[in-house]
Amino acid sequence: MLKVFFGVARVNFLTLTLVCVALAAVLSWYELEQLSLISVVLVVILALAAHISVNAFNEYFDFKSGLDFLTEKTPFSGGSGTLIHNPERAGYALAIALTSLLVVLVLGLWFVSQQGWQLLWIGVPGVLIIYAYTQYINRLPLFCLLAPGVGFGLLMTLGASWVFTGNLTPAAWVLASIVTLLVSNLLLLNQFPDVEADKKVGRRHYPILIGRLASAWIFVAFLVLSYCLLIAAYFFGWLPLQALLGLLSLFLAIPLMNKVVKQANNIPHLIPALGMNVALCHLYPLGIVAGLLWAA
Repeated sequence: MLKVFFGVARVNFLTLTLVCVALAAVLSWYELEQLSLISVVLVVILALAAHISVNAFNEYFDFKSGLDFLTEKTPFSGGSGTLIHNPERAGYALAIALTSLLVVLVLGLWFVSQQGWQLLWIGVPGVLIIYAYTQYINRLPLFCLLAPGVGFGLLMTLGASWVFTGNLTPAAWVLASIVTLLVSNLLLLNQFPDVEADKKVGRRHYPILIGRLASAWIFVAFLVLSYCLLIAAYFFGWLPLQALLGLLSLFLAIPLMNKVVKQANNIPHLIPALGMNVALCHLYPLGIVAGLLWAA
């Protein structure tokens, strides 16, 4: 049972959630020089529950639609395959998704009661994305491109900053936007190996709509824009010089962009780029975290 839970929840990918919360927490510490440990723990629980819920819904709906049987699995895309080997556990996967979503709702409403109804501007879209991503958003190219990033960046990271500080500073918006671009890129690149399978179940994302090579240039544009935002935030005085430690991740980003463009249509040769992209989504924000800790 535990093995099924780990597979359906995709526990090995939950570290991204911890990075997002860490980014918000350290920014809050840098700006206010104080941080509530209880708030951090509760935000971590809420954020992990949200991530687990969207993963479990994805596993359940992809199994039910038959997509899991069409997709060629890679270490970074195509789902976990847990329900293919344990089809009798489909109901358990749905229960995980719904229970996790209930945790999100309960904790989210508690934060709203503490800090005001305005938090619903983040909470309501978050709940909608969790449930609708696999079933509906994947059929709308622009929303499919942006929803994952918005979920982790403009909702999770920005929402955590709001809870920790009680307000939203320009720095919080910049860091949330960087996460938005990185995570949108993460899901975009992970769609490259699944184009043929996704077509068969009615999905419509950019690698299907405009092709892998054109989508590769979207990937490059998003990544370049993320670094431009970081540099601009320093020049405008929103982030300290030390936050530019995030630029050290360019040692990974530059060869990654080159590989994605050159190997866009060569999936076997593109697979290492998927792993590099996962690493970048962690190392880039963690570089900023280290810089903010240094500055604080």
